[in-house]
Amino acid sequence: MSVPMLKIGAVLSTMAMVTNWMSQTLPSLVGLNGTIISPEGTHERIVSGLYPGSDEGWQVYSTASDPDGRCVCTVVAPARNLCKRDPRSRQLRLLTEQVQNVSQSMEVVDLRTSRDLQYVRDSEPLLRGVDGRLHTYVANPRTLTAKGLQELKGQMSQLRPLLSVVEQYRLDLQTLATLRLELLNLSIILTAIQEEIGAYDYEELQQRVLLLETRLHSCMNKLGCGRLTAVSGPITVRASGSRFGSWMTDAMIPSSDSRVWSLDGYYKGRRVLEYRTMGDFTKGQNFVQHLLPHPWAGTGHVVYNGSLYYNKHQSNILVQYHFRSRSVLLQRSLSGAGYNNTFPYSWGGSSDIDLMADETGFWAVYTSIPNAGNIMVSRLDPRSLEVLQSWDTGFPKRSAGEAFMICGTLYVTNSHLAGAKVHFAYHTNSSTYEYTDIPFHNQYSHISMMDYNPRERALYTWNNGHQVLYNVTLFHVIRSDG
Repeated sequence: MSVPMLKIGAVLSTMAMVTNWMSQTLPSLVGLNGTIISPEGTHERIVSGLYPGSDEGWQVYSTASDPDGRCVCTVVAPARNLCKRDPRSRQLRLLTEQVQNVSQSMEVVDLRTSRDLQYVRDSEPLLRGVDGRLHTYVANPRTLTAKGLQELKGQMSQLRPLLSVVEQYRLDLQTLATLRLELLNLSIILTAIQEEIGAYDYEELQQRVLLLETRLHSCMNKLGCGRLTAVSGPITVRASGSRFGSWMTDAMIPSSDSRVWSLDGYYKGRRVLEYRTMGDFTKGQNFVQHLLPHPWAGTGHVVYNGSLYYNKHQSNILVQYHFRSRSVLLQRSLSGAGYNNTFPYSWGGSSDIDLMADETGFWAVYTSIPNAGNIMVSRLDPRSLEVLQSWDTGFPKRSAGEAFMICGTLYVTNSHLAGAKVHFAYHTNSSTYEYTDIPFHNQYSHISMMDYNPRERALYTWNNGHQVLYNVTLFHVIRSDG
């Protein structure tokens, strides 16, 4: 009896291995594990933590125009979720689920077979003993005594559970027949899908998309500065930390630095978390901690060329902290700038001084008593923190929700709460201003940090304990220098 049971166990184990292989190999067979195609400039550096809306079809990435009639360029990109709309994708998901279900069922049968097989092995000596005594009694009936008969009955009682084991094997054989049929059907479906996908030559299509993406990046490198015309829907990267804080990547152009930094809170904070990549930040893993020698105030920090620039607590002193050497390289007072909630943004939080960087330079946004509380914009030398030039925008800082610089233009939001929009723009190149009406979705209703990153061409925001990205649409003029 034990030999057939061993064969059944071996068959079940083999079939389980086959289905497990199918569930692991199926995506690669149909091309689902190929290169991820990045549809937008910001998304190419963000892992699966970014979730565009399901209704975003083809969208304008950026536009270029020249009022003098020179070359005009429009770049569009498909939304990331187009492949999910392919009915073959849904069919493959269902197929994968079926394979997993079959695999699980076979694992259950295999486990039960192993358990029952061990019981049969344990019962084998008793079964041989009963078999031997029966042969003895058949050959010589006179040797059968009342005591021997009683012992034989006891041994038979011990063997009675084998009947249920045999019955279970009979049921398992029916289950195996059903699973075998399901595997046959799955194999037929898989073959049909492979033939259909082969007809579309997805590898060639993917290569064409990658080539187009390369050309897109080349085109983007030729784009000059532009004027903000739209802000995309929010992309929540992570939910972490308290209600207030800031997060960022290095804003210097060019830079290959992929690290992400997070600073939780706005009052007397000193702990900076440094993540190796955006993917690590999304998952909250692979980070190191920096403990600043001086606490910060507000959330208007910026990372530029490997250093953190921030406002020192209860002062208008700017500090440059170098991450690699873990030391302060520079401290300098921003003369006349208010601090300690003298002239904050509308949400407060010691947001008197806001440091930022864009395509054209390194900036400080603040105000002072001589400026009557209106926003001042100063271009700074990042090596010395010396003020190179300043502009009085005329916009009251306490009426601003947040502000950010793009291509030398200061953009100001009218609120940090729900319903906010980009309401005011000051152009430093012409010393002029204009009122704008550029809405954006304040998903979590309380923005305490909003900064533009020129490398990513995206807005980084800290929104009520959520780290959120916004893509921007700029009205570009293409440079003519090659």
